[in-house]
Amino acid sequence: MACIFSQSFVPVCNGVNTEFFHSHTHLFRKFSNFSCFRAGPLIWDSANSGHGGSFARLRRSWTATGDGYRQSGFPVFHCVASSNGAPSASVERLSVLVIGGGGREHALCYALKRSPSCDAVFCAPGNVGISNSGDATCIEDLDVSDSSSVIDFCRNWGIGMVVVGPEAPLVAGLSNDLVKAGILTFGPSSEAAALEGSKDFMKRLCDKYAIPTAKYQTFTDALAAKAYIAEQGAPIVVKADGLAAGKGVIVAMTLEEAYEAVDSMLVKNVFGSAGCRVIIEEYLEGEEASFFALVDGENAIPLESAQDHKRVGDGDTGPNTGGMGAYSPAPILTKELQSVVMNSIILPTVKGMAAEGCKFVGVLYAGLMIERKSGLPKLIEYNVRFGDPECQVLMVRLESDLAQVLLAACKGKLSGVSLNWSPGSAMVVVMASNGYPGSYKKGTVILNLEEAEQVAPTVKVFHAGTTLDSDGNYIASGGRVLGITAKGVDLEEARDRAYLAVEQVNWPGGFYRRDIGWRALRTQKQHATEG
Repeated sequence: MACIFSQSFVPVCNGVNTEFFHSHTHLFRKFSNFSCFRAGPLIWDSANSGHGGSFARLRRSWTATGDGYRQSGFPVFHCVASSNGAPSASVERLSVLVIGGGGREHALCYALKRSPSCDAVFCAPGNVGISNSGDATCIEDLDVSDSSSVIDFCRNWGIGMVVVGPEAPLVAGLSNDLVKAGILTFGPSSEAAALEGSKDFMKRLCDKYAIPTAKYQTFTDALAAKAYIAEQGAPIVVKADGLAAGKGVIVAMTLEEAYEAVDSMLVKNVFGSAGCRVIIEEYLEGEEASFFALVDGENAIPLESAQDHKRVGDGDTGPNTGGMGAYSPAPILTKELQSVVMNSIILPTVKGMAAEGCKFVGVLYAGLMIERKSGLPKLIEYNVRFGDPECQVLMVRLESDLAQVLLAACKGKLSGVSLNWSPGSAMVVVMASNGYPGSYKKGTVILNLEEAEQVAPTVKVFHAGTTLDSDGNYIASGGRVLGITAKGVDLEEARDRAYLAVEQVNWPGGFYRRDIGWRALRTQKQHATEG
């Protein structure tokens, strides 16, 4: 059984053997004096919690607040039967803390909640969608930028593993501090996170260990960068060296666009320190794909294939975004091609990082270009965390115990681990605030999310940027706000279910792409015609 925290009026585990709860009395008792929960302190009712008894409800009175928590309820721990079956006695049970509050973290919480060996899932800061869905207990007031606060929380609550979702705390060194404190952490050290934190670092590693990537040069001087661009010609790619929230890559189709991109980064400092150094890279023609591998410092195992859509508009037009949708599996990443990626890109990177003295532990996300001419992959960039929205389609397809898999990575024991995936396909359609990735309005009301999830049992709504208004309605609080995800026997069925769910959502203040998966669906139709 796995224990989660949810809002419910039913007794805890009524009629279920309470031996497990007696062994975790310390965990439940701590709720009585923990004050970080959004809705106020919890009161543990110990009237029936003695030896041989059962845990009564954990009570909380919700008070009127500006963010809509006005009703009264009884959040409780309750038992959830896992479709994966109960773990054996030899499997290590643990509670997990997920760092982050977006759609990726919601997907991770969703998968961890389904893990048979996971007793409890916490998410900091999380979001109201994660909390209201029962996928995790959200600790809104935990300052994840303060390592000592995170360490204290882990020690007080018996956290067995921390899973760091976003790249910023990884680059800032949160994993370093947690590991030093003896807390198992899934996510690379700041030194290893430089694979994403600095594109120049990644490129130099590629040069040193013969990892195929686009030809490039690095510049800090705008005039020198422009001279190189004039020499190479357009189209060409201009990248900010550091973290720029997915917006630091400009694919310039003309020389003028490239010069403007250089000025925006090196002269106007649009991206701040992230753009004080730029990489000018050759333009590769082909199809982009996402490749994920779990890494334990020495070993790496691939995840199922996935592919996202970066451009904001239908037909892959307009500016780049953090991702407007994704699907899994990705037909372009055949088994043969996946083997090539592992042997020519992933494993040389893992070995190279170890040789450089900064072993990588976490998930390596390789952004690839499958070149049109050669059909071979080249590394565009590395991310050092799960992609968003690719994580959503991967997590709904994963059938293995995610907690145990990530724990094996933390302990350097991935060798021999295999993953089970549901057959068929999954698709996520991102709903974003009007104006994204430019300026957008916050606070627009979103209705009918329950109706969207009722379209089919395989539909799941992941929250990325939502909060509640004073009337208890969901409102948009970010650019990318929802990830409407569905599974199907094939990609076409997954698409139909996802878009049917999207159409249920009543949100005039949002928009979405209507062609997610178009390349893969076109390829499938071509194969069907040829067959």
